[in-house]
Amino acid sequence: MPGQSVGAVKAQRARFNQPLQLRSGGILPAFDLVYETYGTLNAAGSNAILVCHALSGHHHVAGHYADQPDNVGWWDNIIGPGRPLDTDRFFIVGVNNLGGCHGSTGPSSANPATGKPWGADFPMIAVSDWVEAQARLADRLGIDSWAAVIGGSLGGMQALRWTISYPERIRHAIVIASAPKLSAQNIAFNDVARQAILTDPDFHGGHYYEHGTRPVRGLRLARMLGHITYLSDDQMGEKFGRELRNGSFSFDFDVEFEIESYLRYQGDKFAGHFDANTYLLMTKALDYFDPARLDDGDLNATMARTRAGFLVVSFSTDWRFTPARSREIVAALLANGRDVSYAEIGLNFGHDSFLMEDAHYHGVVAAYLGNIKT
Repeated sequence: MPGQSVGAVKAQRARFNQPLQLRSGGILPAFDLVYETYGTLNAAGSNAILVCHALSGHHHVAGHYADQPDNVGWWDNIIGPGRPLDTDRFFIVGVNNLGGCHGSTGPSSANPATGKPWGADFPMIAVSDWVEAQARLADRLGIDSWAAVIGGSLGGMQALRWTISYPERIRHAIVIASAPKLSAQNIAFNDVARQAILTDPDFHGGHYYEHGTRPVRGLRLARMLGHITYLSDDQMGEKFGRELRNGSFSFDFDVEFEIESYLRYQGDKFAGHFDANTYLLMTKALDYFDPARLDDGDLNATMARTRAGFLVVSFSTDWRFTPARSREIVAALLANGRDVSYAEIGLNFGHDSFLMEDAHYHGVVAAYLGNIKT
């Protein structure tokens, strides 16, 4: 692996006591954000990069914990000395978004009005709310303007939202495997996943914490469905094909095909640590994201408010957020005369390609960041 890991890291917590007005009309009276940083903020505060996570991500982006050497950050392969997000040059910030289940205020946190977990009473969250909370964290860290905001999938939507909400506070946006809004098909996938959770008998209307249960079956199914959409057909064919676990049909409904075994493993693993209410909130935030909606669907008009330079990256086998969706963003930026670079990369991992270590892909990101002045 080129470059080096950042090594052992520690999570930090920031408390914000000023109420946050949410797009849904709800209000968070106060909130916590859990985050990690890598590298050193320069004296001018001009070398900071925000990494925004996708649906199931969190603040632990790179490195490992001293007491958990196997707990490696979800994007460790791109962050560190000599890596594309070079911590010898940049100060990298990863944050667990509001509504998350990795320490930031979310449904499993205590509702100050009741002393019990928020559960289903936690207000709906939009991408713009995450950006507002991230802006407050930037203030706390002494960052007036991000050198760049980067993210894949839902993280890319946050980077895009930053350029619209705070055009004066972001100099570059790196939008990877993302889209200006979800297609009807994507909304449909999300709803089926939510229904798996909502109809689980252990869901208890979102207040399962008080019942000592968790809707594990529903969350497991939701993850299995989601995981199918993250992979490409070619990748599944190459990795699993129609291979049977035991070499012959068993003529029952137990696991027979290797792909079934893989999906059930992924579902069980995810359901073992993720919070179902957080999953519901995150998928809804995906569905709601449509910054051009207030411009009557005119993305060109929306992108006219941006000032940042852009790198937009898509992957040839990503059928959930196809390259055509990235090109919509590029076209709207070019229509406004913005400085935009675009790369469509041939990787075989489907939507998950943005998480992979690939020399071409990482080289594109490194080359773009290498031209940023700090």
